[in-house]
Amino acid sequence: MPEGPEVETIRRGLELGIVGQTIAGVEVLWERSFPAPADLIAQIVAGAEVTHVQRRAKVLLWHLSNDYSLLFHLKMTGQMVLVKADGERFAGGHPSQSMADELPDRSTRVIFRFASGDSLFFNDQRKFGWIKLVPTAEVGNDPLVARLGPEALSPEFSVTYFQAQLDRHKRAPIKPVVLDQSVVAGVGNIYVDESLHLAKLHPRRLAGSLTPAEVRRLHAAIREIISLGIEHGGTSFAHYVNSLGGKGDYLEHARVFRREGQPCPVCGTIIEKIRVAGRGTHICPRCQVLP
Repeated sequence: MPEGPEVETIRRGLELGIVGQTIAGVEVLWERSFPAPADLIAQIVAGAEVTHVQRRAKVLLWHLSNDYSLLFHLKMTGQMVLVKADGERFAGGHPSQSMADELPDRSTRVIFRFASGDSLFFNDQRKFGWIKLVPTAEVGNDPLVARLGPEALSPEFSVTYFQAQLDRHKRAPIKPVVLDQSVVAGVGNIYVDESLHLAKLHPRRLAGSLTPAEVRRLHAAIREIISLGIEHGGTSFAHYVNSLGGKGDYLEHARVFRREGQPCPVCGTIIEKIRVAGRGTHICPRCQVLP
């Protein structure tokens, strides 16, 4: 599943491609991908202009000129492929031949046609992705959005807030606490491993065992790693290709993630892969000592 930096990269690509465009029509080829009634889609979505594109954690939001919004979640295999009227193409999401082939194809679930002649194809091989239509004023009440914590780079994600969240989960290992989207939004497995290594903390440390200095160190590490992920376009090791026309290259700069058997970039100790709270986890046993 994409993490915040991957979805942010897609958001930036879409912002360049569809903001200011008017949606001429919508073709729903798989109703479960966009389960809104057809007459409602025709009445509300068709004819509306995309005013801006936002990201909330791993959810993309298209805000429309009529005070409605479209929420998108790509899940594991979702794609957004924007095909311009002149044939130019921008794609984001799970990499498959659909990104290059003629569309629609077998994986296409929903098509957005723009008045300019551009088309955006929402493809999803496994059919787990979804689109919702909601009034913009009610976006915050969506069950997924409502439970999200602050974004890692937002002012709301302060050291004071983070310390309070750790205090609420004192008996839990630190890794699943940071993975909890209600604690901090958009930070997934890759970036938690990277942040914990940068902060020199073992992922099995109990949240309540961190000293104030360690909390500050981990808070700063999360913000630094997420910033680097966005700067380098996210990751594309298995699934995600970004909508700016290239692959994310963050893994070329990774500290420990997917580097088991290789030397730690800090101390040279061989990186190990363990399991924490059921998740594959990469650590340096020397830099990240479990007390």
